[in-house]
Amino acid sequence: MAPENDNGRSRTYTWQDPTPAANAARQKAGQELFAAMIGGLLPQPPIADTLDFRLTETSDGGAVFEINCSEFHYNPLGTVHGGVIATLLDSAMSCAVHTQLPAGSGYTTIEMKVNFIRPILQDTGPLRCIGSVVHGGRRIATAEGKLVDANGKLYAHGTTTCFIFSA
Repeated sequence: MAPENDNGRSRTYTWQDPTPAANAARQKAGQELFAAMIGGLLPQPPIADTLDFRLTETSDGGAVFEINCSEFHYNPLGTVHGGVIATLLDSAMSCAVHTQLPAGSGYTTIEMKVNFIRPILQDTGPLRCIGSVVHGGRRIATAEGKLVDANGKLYAHGTTTCFIFSA
C-alpha cells in the first residue's frame, strides 16, 4: 500500500498527439524535422513532456537538449535518477545522428554507454545535453554526448551506436 501523499506534491502535464511528428519524420530530412519541432510547427515527442526537457538546437551532426531537473526526477537516494540522464544522452546523441539523415531514413539505438560523473539535484540549475556525431556511415553511425551545466561542468557523458535504415 502506497503512503498517503500529505505534502501537497503533485504534477500534471499534457502532451500533443505524436502522430504528425512521426509522419513528418518519415517524409522530412532530420534537420528539417527538428527545425519544425524547435519552431513549434510540430510537437516534440511525448517523452520530452513526460521528463520536462526540450530540444533547443540542432546543426549538421549536432543536437542540444535542455532540462531543469526537479524533485520529480529523483530516485530513492534523493538525486536525479540515472534513467533520466540516460534518456537525455540517448536523445541528444541519436538526434545528432538523425540530423544527418535524408528524408525516408530512420535509425535505432543499438548500443549506448553512459558515465555518471557527479550527482544532479533540483538546485543544480539548468543543464544542457549536447550530442555530436563521431562517425556517420551508411548503415552505422556513432555519436557522443555530454551533460553540462551553465559553466561547462560535466555531470555525465556517453557514447552510442545507431543502426541506419531506409523506409
